[in-house]
Amino acid sequence: MGVGRFVYTPILPLMQAQAGLSPQTGADLATANYVGYLLGAVAAIVAPGVFASRRALRSSLVILVATLVLMPAVHGGPAWASLRLVAGVVSALIFVVAADAMLAGLRGHAHHLTGWAFGGIGAGIALSGVLVLVLRDVGTWQQAWWATAALTALLSVPAWRLGGAATPPPRVGRRGLGEGTAPSPRVERRGLDRGAPPPGRRWFGVLLVSYTLEGTGYIIAGTFLVTAIEQSAPGPAGGLAWVLAGVAALPSSALWAWLSRTWSRPALLVAALAVQAAGIALPVLVGGVVPALVSAALFGATFLGVATLALAAGGHLRVPRAVAILTTGYSVGQILGPVVVTPLLRSGYRPALLVGAGLVALAAVAAGALRHRFPHHLGPLPRRVRALP
Repeated sequence: MGVGRFVYTPILPLMQAQAGLSPQTGADLATANYVGYLLGAVAAIVAPGVFASRRALRSSLVILVATLVLMPAVHGGPAWASLRLVAGVVSALIFVVAADAMLAGLRGHAHHLTGWAFGGIGAGIALSGVLVLVLRDVGTWQQAWWATAALTALLSVPAWRLGGAATPPPRVGRRGLGEGTAPSPRVERRGLDRGAPPPGRRWFGVLLVSYTLEGTGYIIAGTFLVTAIEQSAPGPAGGLAWVLAGVAALPSSALWAWLSRTWSRPALLVAALAVQAAGIALPVLVGGVVPALVSAALFGATFLGVATLALAAGGHLRVPRAVAILTTGYSVGQILGPVVVTPLLRSGYRPALLVGAGLVALAAVAAGALRHRFPHHLGPLPRRVRALP
């Protein structure tokens, strides 16, 4: 999924230089992919028996490879956008099936491995970045898409047996998202299972706002970072930056999950968002190759970590369907991101990055409000956090 969904970012400069892709059309293709991702996520929620199954996973893998193969075979914005739309749908289904199978399979033991599994997205970003970096000087944009399709097909082989039609959704227990333990007696006494409002609802709304803003701001950088860097730092800097972002993303989920054993998730969420906002703004404020690479590393080290922390916090707050609601808000933000900055693209991509950084900074402010009397008692208490009286 990391290859098939995110390879568009390093290929975008090639398509602009060789296929005459305009900035407006480039943004439209990105939006189409994010709309597809939202549709796929909603489909998995509405009909999990159909779309969150091993058959859906296998079909999605095949269709994803096909969309990558067909990108060079068609021409024009509408045809490309249609393929990226379909790629977005099946990427979401792959993520849902893989995440559910992983959380169910690791429930009760080796739960720390989930962070490394989510890091597979970073590995896919890094691999696709290396592939495009190699081809940028010796190949064409068409060959880049075909090579990406071959890489995706290769990675689909070990993933073929993952998932299952009867895979149950992860339960939220006392120790957080993905744990199989029962809800705490305190929650049951409050009548949560009898339809009473969930105890964490007042904080969940703030979390949803923060995560939606993050989706809007992060995707601007996730779409245009390479192109923006190549405008100010010629040569392979943009491609190298994308590879570095993937490498940094690989261990990030596991790292932030490990830190949450000591520090509260709201505090870590503020820190991760602040670092990400600074990283997105850095190549605009300071030119050169080194700031560009630092920016990519900071971006890669935080965007999956933010997702890990936010989804875990949602599970901690015991709001029904918290992960689905947060993912939907995040997806809506991703759709809005390219649309918001499209009018600015006439002046280049650097103003768009500043807007993205500002939106992520606002997400950090919202996450700061989440810290006020956060109900840590609903789950295990981090070592550096005291329970509220």
